[in-house]
Amino acid sequence: MEKRIDAVGKQCPMPVILAKKALEETPEGGTVTVVVDNDIAVQNLSKLAVQKQYGFVSRETGKNTYEVRMTVGTADKEQTAEETGKRTDNIRERTGDTVVVLSSDKMGEGDEVLGKMLMKGFVFALTQLDQKPDRMLLFNNGAKLSCEGSDALKDLKTLEEGGTEILTCGTCLNHYGLEEQLAVGEVTNMYMIAETMMQASQIIKP
Repeated sequence: MEKRIDAVGKQCPMPVILAKKALEETPEGGTVTVVVDNDIAVQNLSKLAVQKQYGFVSRETGKNTYEVRMTVGTADKEQTAEETGKRTDNIRERTGDTVVVLSSDKMGEGDEVLGKMLMKGFVFALTQLDQKPDRMLLFNNGAKLSCEGSDALKDLKTLEEGGTEILTCGTCLNHYGLEEQLAVGEVTNMYMIAETMMQASQIIKP
């Protein structure tokens, strides 16, 4: 059984939501192919496949046109980071996480310079805690923190090396023109952000 979804032009998180629904209706061994028009969508669909432990393969079929084919019930990964240029092998489905949410590159209201200094201090403080956050969600202006040139980049890398999963909103990276400057962690989408927050046992938002 094979299903094909045309998600060209659909904004995040619709390609993932459409794929997830189709996969749930597909019997083991069946495939779902999603057609999209940007690499961020390819990464998000690949993450969904890895999270669900489905085999998948992606390919570019034309200018700004990509296909991601997922096979239900296939734990063996057909596609690796070698094709996408992104890491997709460490996505894990977890519940009860402590999640830190950063929606700005500044902490608090008031002076902008002070706000950025406080945020840098906050991220550094996380590296010094005995209990590190399980995941960090970066979106809107917070997406800038995980990109090249960020004052918090070194500390975010330290957190990632210690086991914290750093996830940055792909739509936000696109909006700010930073999709090629992501320097730590991985791209995510709003569906996964919402799911992560709903499943978290504790959400920290400075």
